[in-house]
Amino acid sequence: MNYMEATHQVLKVLNMSNTPAADLELGLRLRALRDRAGLSQRALAKRSGVPNSTISLIEAGKVNPSVAALKRILEGVPIGLSEFFAFEPEAERKVFYAAEELTEIGKNGVSLKQVGTTLFGRAMMILKETYEVGADTGRGMIGHEAEEGGIVVAGRLEVTVGDQRKVLGPGDAYYFDSRTPHRFRQVGPERCEVVSACTPPTF
Repeated sequence: MNYMEATHQVLKVLNMSNTPAADLELGLRLRALRDRAGLSQRALAKRSGVPNSTISLIEAGKVNPSVAALKRILEGVPIGLSEFFAFEPEAERKVFYAAEELTEIGKNGVSLKQVGTTLFGRAMMILKETYEVGADTGRGMIGHEAEEGGIVVAGRLEVTVGDQRKVLGPGDAYYFDSRTPHRFRQVGPERCEVVSACTPPTF
């Protein structure tokens, strides 16, 4: 991609008519670039002066940043806008992953181990989820542009989707439109393990 093409892409992607797919592509591009620079979200937030939570939402495709906000974030790398949109991350071609090679993206008692270090060029996210006793995905409900499903491997998990709620045990499963507000919560005396998938990878 040359300079003029990159500049056109800047204006196109940051236009107010962005689609969720375009937001996701921008977020995955930012994450791949941050990973290449060896920066955590927290480190990039400190460098750029943009809140860690904002960077997280952008990378997840849930927020479409303004030109000014994106420029501030990229200055923390550092890289310019045109160079950012000219950057083409390589899709990961690895086929098999050892347990220790899964990428941890969870926190606060919820371990989310992702298959692959980057989701750029992928249409699906696969996670091994572990909920410690009393852990949940937060008091608020989650919603994003995708479909997702999962199977409980061990323990018990309370799944809330819209106005429906059910406690699932080993072997039980769920599948729903991720745009419906949802929440996950561990219940019972032992931690819960789930294998899940989400497409496109907007979580």
